Amino acid sequence: MANDERIKFINEDNRENFGVIKNFYTLVHYEAADYYFFSDQDDVWLPEKMMTMLNEAKQYPVDQSLMVYMDLSVVDENLSVINPSMIRSQSGHANISLCPELTENTVTGGVSMINHTLAQKWDKTDSIIMHDWYLALLATATGRLVYIDQPGELYRQHDANVLGARTLNKRIKKWLNPLQAVNKYWELIVNSQKQAAILLNQADLSDEYREIIEKYVGILNQTTMNRIKYLKKYEFKKNKLFHTIVFKTLVVTKLGYTNH
Repeated sequence: MANDERIKFINEDNRENFGVIKNFYTLVHYEAADYYFFSDQDDVWLPEKMMTMLNEAKQYPVDQSLMVYMDLSVVDENLSVINPSMIRSQSGHANISLCPELTENTVTGGVSMINHTLAQKWDKTDSIIMHDWYLALLATATGRLVYIDQPGELYRQHDANVLGARTLNKRIKKWLNPLQAVNKYWELIVNSQKQAAILLNQADLSDEYREIIEKYVGILNQTTMNRIKYLKKYEFKKNKLFHTIVFKTLVVTKLGYTNH
């Protein structure tokens, strides 16, 4: 900040840590800009990242909500590549539409960019699981979510990550305790419904998307037959087959379901 007047320390006087979501919310409402990039932790942006994303963004109208994101290469603390594609290893493919993004996020904040129109529509932080997931939902519901199939940064995988890439070790620990795993699944489902419900406040939501969101938010209050019907009609599922089977089984049977 002392060496470059373009750099501003927003919270210099208070130094209060608002947490991940409110920190980024404060950022995009601090000063108007054409585009906003998110940077956090100790990840390394690749040199061509910003120009690649800006060139893509310029293909869309500025008055349309837009989020652009890229893949990541997962690396260790010494920047040695562990996995060249986090999207393919973690989610199988990248989401660019509303239905798949309702149940599973494939956007990582460090390789995402939003335009001013989308930033203006972000008006609350309550009930949001993570800023990148909610902004991706907001983009798919009111504008465009665009994926560029190349790495934009080196993503360090270590114990200090807030969420982090899914590693084999993490998966093994989770499935060694099935009851805990089921509870985590339910927590994610219910929280994703609460997050989706925020979208219903958007005035420019189409009737089609409003219906889809309402059905997802209220699916657990339906009869068993209607839950099966809605899962099929609206294609609510996860990106990978195994997780889709677990997700659909839980929604249909409500096995282990409690109010979270």
